[in-house]
Amino acid sequence: MLTEDGKHLYVSYDEYHNLIEKLAIKIHQSDWEFDTILCLARGGMRPGDILSRIFDKPLAIMSTSSYRAGAGTLQGHLDIAKFITTPQGEIAGKVLLVDDLADSGHTLNAVIQMLKTNYAPITELRSAVLWTKALSKFKPDYSVEFLPTDPWIHQPFESYDAMRPAQLLNKWKV
Repeated sequence: MLTEDGKHLYVSYDEYHNLIEKLAIKIHQSDWEFDTILCLARGGMRPGDILSRIFDKPLAIMSTSSYRAGAGTLQGHLDIAKFITTPQGEIAGKVLLVDDLADSGHTLNAVIQMLKTNYAPITELRSAVLWTKALSKFKPDYSVEFLPTDPWIHQPFESYDAMRPAQLLNKWKV
C-alpha cells in the first residue's frame, strides 16, 4: 500500500509473492528461453529462488551490497563480489539477472557492465525486477510495477534488518 505522501510503499508477504508470480508470467509470455537465473544478493535472492523453482532452472548467486547503514536504509559504496556461486561450474549461455528493484539503476548497470567484461561465456543477458522507479537510469527487460515517485519500499522481511539474536530470545522467552 502506497502512503498518501508517496514516500512509503508497504508490501505484505502476499503482495510480495504475487509480484514474483506476475514477474514469472511476464517472463514466460515473452517466450525467451534462458539457461540460468543469476540473482543479486540480497534483494534478488527471494525472487530468484522462486523463479528458479517455477522455471526449473539453476540458481546462481552474486553478492552485492550498498544499503548497509541505518538498518539497511542508507545507500553507500557499491560492493560487487568477484565470484558467482553456481551449481554448474562457470555461468554461461542465456542468463536472467534478477533483483528486487531498479532504484537508481546504479547496481544493475554496474553488475551488467562487470558481467559483460568478465564473463564472456554469457551469450545473452536479460534483467528482471519487481519494481522500477521513475528515477532509475536502468530499464529492466521485465518489471512488474512502475513507481512514478521515489518511495521507500518496506518489504515484508525488512524487520529483520534491525533484529538481533537477543531480541529473538526475548520475543520467544528462550
